[in-house]
Amino acid sequence: MREGSLARVQAPFRPVVAAARDRLPDVFGERLHSAYLYGSIPRGTARVGRSDLDLLLALRDEPGDADREDARALGEALDGEFPEIDGVGTLLYGRARLLSDLERHDLGWFVACLCTPLTGPDLAALLPRYRPDGLLARETNGDLALLLPRWRERIAGAPDSDAGRRPLVRFMSRHLVRTGFTLVMPRWGGWTSDLAEMASVFGAYHPLRAGQMRAAAVLGHEPTGDPAVLKAYVDDLGPWLAEEYARVHGVKAPRPC
Repeated sequence: MREGSLARVQAPFRPVVAAARDRLPDVFGERLHSAYLYGSIPRGTARVGRSDLDLLLALRDEPGDADREDARALGEALDGEFPEIDGVGTLLYGRARLLSDLERHDLGWFVACLCTPLTGPDLAALLPRYRPDGLLARETNGDLALLLPRWRERIAGAPDSDAGRRPLVRFMSRHLVRTGFTLVMPRWGGWTSDLAEMASVFGAYHPLRAGQMRAAAVLGHEPTGDPAVLKAYVDDLGPWLAEEYARVHGVKAPRPC
């Protein structure tokens, strides 16, 4: 079952959702196959002035630089016009990739279960039903070991300030909590996108790491710029989680560069 719907969009966010739906065909024209909402707005848990508008666009062909620029410009326009949101995040993919065998249990699952149709033909009709099993766990979050070196580079290159590090803390906190949750998801037998619930479920199976995961869930919503947090993520919690994930579920199928 999908976790969100247009019916759950809270009243303050309905105008920006309607504006995105109306403007996307004008911006992308025939290149656009379909568009989707995801995140807190279609789940009905968004916070006015704090939550961003998350969009996934399925294009008829693989996106190019012009498509990315169009998405950036549209996002900036919506963000400037609607104070109810704090930014716009847009994912761009070609239709063929979203429906490919390689992405069947990653991006395909994301579209079918975590995205809410906004405009265009729904790709979920061409995707299977999903279960919270080991295959889904591996293909969604089984690449943490590959990501950690890139995270270290991003930390090294981040501005040396609290404000400059906060976005990294927020991003990495959320990623680690979701990875910890999907590690135990098949044993729990369900799905949630609530960070606190994810951390709670994880902690029931890994009590020695429960405190770290609960703290990460809090920082996923209210990040600080503490460099010690980032160091702990890439030197302790992240490596442990990557090793445990590979042991339990294996490693995610590689994607082409």
